[in-house]
Amino acid sequence: MSRDLVRDELVHSAHTWVVKVGTSVLTDDKGRLDPARIDHLAEQISAVNATGRHVALVSSGAVGAGIGQLKLSKRPDNLRQLQAAAAVGQAYLIRAYDEGFRRHGRHAAQLLLTHEDFDSRARYLNMRNTLTALFEFDAIPVINENDTISVDEIKFGDNDRLAAMVANLLQAPLLVILSVVDGLYKSDPGSSGLGEVVPLVGNLDDQILGLAGDSKSTMGTGGMRSKLQAASLVTKAGGSVIIASGKKSEPLTRILNAEPVGTLFLARGQNSPARKRWIGLTARPKGHFVVDQGARSALEAGNKSLLAIGVVEVVGDFEKGDVVGVRDVDGMEFARGLTNYGTPDAISIRGQRTEQARQTLGSTPYDEVIHKDNLVLIL
Repeated sequence: MSRDLVRDELVHSAHTWVVKVGTSVLTDDKGRLDPARIDHLAEQISAVNATGRHVALVSSGAVGAGIGQLKLSKRPDNLRQLQAAAAVGQAYLIRAYDEGFRRHGRHAAQLLLTHEDFDSRARYLNMRNTLTALFEFDAIPVINENDTISVDEIKFGDNDRLAAMVANLLQAPLLVILSVVDGLYKSDPGSSGLGEVVPLVGNLDDQILGLAGDSKSTMGTGGMRSKLQAASLVTKAGGSVIIASGKKSEPLTRILNAEPVGTLFLARGQNSPARKRWIGLTARPKGHFVVDQGARSALEAGNKSLLAIGVVEVVGDFEKGDVVGVRDVDGMEFARGLTNYGTPDAISIRGQRTEQARQTLGSTPYDEVIHKDNLVLIL
């Protein structure tokens, strides 16, 4: 198959890849982990590494592996048993990866994460430092959600989102999502599984999101909608995404050869700095400011700070330095930033001019509620 020129340029410049692989790619029709597929994936990732590129692998499959090891007839439907299956399966999964990578002279390194690791700036930076050190040791980070302890408050929802957050953490130019489908279909392929794939998406808008169906694989937790949402997170920050079939032969080496595999979602805009990716696309807001239309227009015009006079409502319990959302009066969140004021002080000065705010608080160390350097537009 011939090289695609757009993909050729992308692959040439992408020296760090994040690869996400779903449970259904790694398991058989009974939900048991297939060692041959693990070996095939390890071989491909090692081939990408051999070109001088770094690869971080976000892998589902712990619950599926646990189901196989525990000889369960189906995926458990309660949290207690799911977490037990994950605890058993994770050990088996990482062992299988390590054995696969050792055949190519590499090591697998396990990282189990929750959303709290991304919310904390200190833990976020430490995570990036660890991943960078693993790359220096020529090891392959194998990343998964810590399913054994995750509860709704700290869960990512699925590993598609986790992979997007890892890609933004590493400022990786390319995220590859390997699934059981060939890419984004132009229409529902139906029970045959055959359909026409969209080869290239330049702008991931509502029309493209509308192409996602509601189905998901038997063993996995995500579907095409979650993959498109993950692609949106990455492309907004300046990265590109490929969704392709992990069931077919050598998808990663074919991508490395710039073959037109799956659906390519191109980056929208410039590559965002790592700090702004964390503020705008990673950390969960502790609360939000509701602002008037004048404030929204000023912020969207660019290079403007949020002042107290533009704030009409303060929602949530947060402290100085926390990430907060910025919404308009219709409830649309359009920005995020680091607040200079905790909830009590923000409430007391909302809607006030700077001089009034100074009088209200006695002194104000900051004229801005959110400084422009700490503000990120997310639409």
